[in-house]
Order: sequence, then structure tokens, then C-alpha cells
Amino acid sequence: MAALTAENRRRAVQAARGDIPFDLLLANTRVIDMVTGEIRDADIGIVGSLIASVHPCGTWQHATDIHDLAGLLISPGLMDTHVHVESSHLPPARYAEIVVAQGTTTLFWDPHELANVLGVEGVRYAVQASRNLPLRVICAAPSSVPSTPGLEMSGADFAGDEMTTMLGWPEIAGVAEVMDMHGVLNGSERMQEILNAGLASGKLIEGHARGLSGAALQAYLAAGVTSDHELTSAADALEKLRAGLTLEIRGSHPYLLPEIVAALKTLPHLSSQITVCTDDVPPDMLLENGGIIALLNLLIEHGLPATDVLRFATLNAAIRLQRNDLGLIAAGRQADLVVFDSLERLHARRVYVAGRLTAQDGRLLTPIAAPADVTPPRDTLRLTPHDTGDFIMTIPGATQGRATLRHIRGARFTQWGDVEVDVRDGQVILPPGFSLIWVQHRHGRHEAAPRLALLEGWGELRGAIATSYSHDAHNLVVLGRDPVDMQLAANTVIASGGGMALAQDGQVLSHVAMPIAGMLSDLPPVELAAQFRTLRERSGEIVDWQPPYLVFKAIEGTCLACNAGPHLTDLGLTDGSTRQIVDPIIEYRDTSTINITS
Repeated sequence: MAALTAENRRRAVQAARGDIPFDLLLANTRVIDMVTGEIRDADIGIVGSLIASVHPCGTWQHATDIHDLAGLLISPGLMDTHVHVESSHLPPARYAEIVVAQGTTTLFWDPHELANVLGVEGVRYAVQASRNLPLRVICAAPSSVPSTPGLEMSGADFAGDEMTTMLGWPEIAGVAEVMDMHGVLNGSERMQEILNAGLASGKLIEGHARGLSGAALQAYLAAGVTSDHELTSAADALEKLRAGLTLEIRGSHPYLLPEIVAALKTLPHLSSQITVCTDDVPPDMLLENGGIIALLNLLIEHGLPATDVLRFATLNAAIRLQRNDLGLIAAGRQADLVVFDSLERLHARRVYVAGRLTAQDGRLLTPIAAPADVTPPRDTLRLTPHDTGDFIMTIPGATQGRATLRHIRGARFTQWGDVEVDVRDGQVILPPGFSLIWVQHRHGRHEAAPRLALLEGWGELRGAIATSYSHDAHNLVVLGRDPVDMQLAANTVIASGGGMALAQDGQVLSHVAMPIAGMLSDLPPVELAAQFRTLRERSGEIVDWQPPYLVFKAIEGTCLACNAGPHLTDLGLTDGSTRQIVDPIIEYRDTSTINITS
């Protein structure tokens, strides 16, 4: 997207005065005014990428091109205040193909998934691959590389020097979500360096305040964090809003929206510090349901006025991102606009980006070319194929006996459990109702053996699921019960340079290759969405999903060691609450010898 020039602004001033024609006149619109909440008739004069004038209908007719919108509603372009593009498994150009046609014209991208694999070069790729798109991509400097130092190892380690470097780039608008809450609250040297670099830059500091309340929440804000998208309930949202955080209501947890909307409706007014974000949306849902547009429609369905909901995604978002050139239909702002025919259900009829008609009725008018001078990063799974024996849980030094083991209970909100198991020939016999989780470091930074733990609450998996996309360290993760299926799923992912695979009864049920950084695909969006949808649907043959927590998405987040409770990482069984690596063996009793007494 080309930068605004002084000449463009000079010409806009002339056109607003009536001295020269507009380049484009959008006639007979109904402008949704994000300042007053009014809907008013107006014409919009555009010069280059800039809105030059918003004036009564029919005031001016001199324009190179006139689009008569015949009373359709028009809003500023939609803005996504927190997103990991990597969760769509699409490179930026392909991602733009989908969301621009839906009305999203600006997003704030935290590329910490790429950074956890590739370090600073991953962020550089994100910036370079986002240039010259019909989508305004603003990047953040990832602070969570890794998200939980000492409990996991990703492909890089970021501290003060790395943050200072990235914050010096013009495309970087702030520090991305600060997930190491423990480090912030306890003053770790690394987090002090990261926060100080952000504060010194004068740029934003994004939060991840999951589960913080009371004094801990106040301390987190005092460190300089100013936003949060990790909302867990209506009470949590209100406490954070009252504390002064900008809320980023996210679409990736729709089960929370009814209670959050109900809570917001009790307030005397809706703050300018309420915004919206997608966070993580997989490719099939992004294509079929939408990104920000889907979230806005849900908020409207749950009872918020459409004008308020649109303000969350436009003016409020622009205020949050410190972009005074966006978020309003007003002279001097960028001409990023979306046209609707109704406020009952939002559907983008037309999308203008930087003053150009870019999409109409859900379709781009011109294909988007990926930057020719950017080489996507490949060959990032530094792993060799595994043997079946690598997926059998053993107890070192054990032969025959009984063992009491710590294990992981639950999906999104995990808890500790313990269970007694039989040990035969050194192998743990999986008890009924349990499965295994297996994690292998894939970045080549250490050679520790794969880690295994018992998993309760997922049932007895009828096959195996493997993924190289696993927040946030993105090591190779396999869930299953049968070693043959687990080996097949893992080796399928390794052979394709990354991705996800399902295996059952010695056969691959479904596979999506993601050879770019082990998380992005080369496929056109429609093909990728179809493959991903098939994989999601067939996963139900392996796991009995139980919404809202035990869902397909839980596969990608099951190793999030920054969250409270037990999680398995490449370094072992971890406790997110105490920040310790825990020995899974509580007790072992050898029964291989029998003492006979008379």
C-alpha cells in the first residue's frame, strides 16, 4: 500500500475547495458517523488515497469518476486489533484475498508464531511479505519468544536487544502480547528489558492478562501494559475495562460473547477502549464465516446496536492503534471504506482501499500478487523419521511393577491428576479412558528425547493427531493411544515439512501440508480451506469433541505452558502456576521379584 504523499494532500485541499475535480466521488451514500452515532446522507470526495471532503449530497459534481451508491450505508474500513495471521495457515497475500473482500482493511499482526520458529528473521518475513498489499498490515514486535522461558524451548530467545532492534523498524507499532505474566509480576530481567524497550520506543504494549485479577492485574498494568484480549468471563471483562485496559473482544471464543454483551449493556456508556479482534481463525472458518465481520455480526445478534459494534472496529480501533488517519469517514483520513446494504446483518457490498474499489459482493476485483522479492522460509522441521518405539511410554530402570504417575486432566483449562498404572517390561500400560500426549523439539536447539505424558479427559483416542503448529513454541505434538498410528501421523508431518495429520488403523485419514515455517501453506485459500475442513471433520473419528473447551482448536493450544495448570513441552511436564518442570513419577513399586518366606 503506497504511502501518502504531500502532493496527494495538496490536491485533496484543492478539490475540497472546488478548485480541481475529485478523482472519485461516492455519491448518495448514507454515512455511518462513528463520532455522533448518526446515519446521515452525504457525498464523499476522494483524491488519491485520501478523503478530501464529506459534504451534502449534490454539492459537487466535478469528479473524474462517480460511483452512485443509491442510499447504501458506508462505514470506515474494518480493523482487527490483534491477530496471528499464521493461524489461518496462509501467507499474508493469500490472507488478504479473503479478509479484504469481507471489509477488513487494517490489522495489527503479532507474528510471534513465525518468530518462535525463525527468530527476528520470522518477523522480518512477516513485514516484507505484507508490503504493497491492499490490506494495511501493522506489525508488532513479539515479546513471547518463547512465551514461558525455562519451561519450553522454541526456535529463538528474545530479550531487550531483539526488541530494541524490531521496535526501530517503521512497520513495527509496538510490543506484542506480553504472555510471560509471571516474569512481569516478579520482575524477571528478561521481561524488564522487553518492557523498558517498549516504553522507551513510545509505542504500544499489548497484554495477555489471562486469569489476572485484583492486585496482580493492577501490577500488570503498572508495568506498562495497556490492552488485553484474554477475556474469560463478563466479570473479567468489566474488571479489566475498569482498570483501564483497552478490551479486545475476540471472535475465537464465541461462547463468551452473550455474557460479555449483557455486561456491556449495563454500563452508562460504551467506552472508546472497547475494540474487537479475531486472534486465531483457521482457514475454513475464515473463508466460510469470516474474520472480523463474523464477530461483528455475532455481537449484533447478541443485542448490541450495529453502530456501536462498527465503532469498536473502526474509530475505537484507530484510537487504540494510534492511527489518526484511520477509523473515520472524514476529510484528511485514508479512504478505506466498506459499503453495506443493511445493519441487521453486515455484508460487504463494496470495499474501497486507499481510494480504490478493491472488492465487490465478496470478491476481489484484481488478484493479489505476493511480493516477488520475498522467499518464504522452508525446511524448518529439523527432525528425522521416528520409530514406533518412540511413542511407547516407559519408566527408566523399571521392569515389572506398579507406578503412580502425575498426568494432565482436561483440555483448555488443565488440572493435575494422578493415576496408578501397571508397568510391564518397562512399558507403561495405558489405563482405560486415557491417551498419550507426545512432544518433540523440532528447532534443532537441543537433542532431548521426545517427552510423553498421560492425558485424561480426551477419552481413548481412536487413532492419532499430529501437528507442527502448536502454540507457542511450535514443536511437534502428537496425541494418540496406539504407537503405530502416532508414528505414522508424526512421520507424515515431518515428511511434508510441517502441517497436521490424522492416522487411524495404520492409514493416514487426512493431511494438510504446511511447508512454510511448518505452519503456512502454498495452496490457494479455497483449496487449503477444503483440506482443513476435511481434516477437522475427520478428526471427529478419532476424538469425541465436547464444546466449548474440548474442540479441534484445543489441539493447537494444548502445550501452552504460560497458562495455569499442567502442560507437556519439549522440556518435560510443566506446571504453569509454579513455573516448574515436574517429575511425572510419584512412586514406583517393583514387583519383578517375589519374596517367599516360611
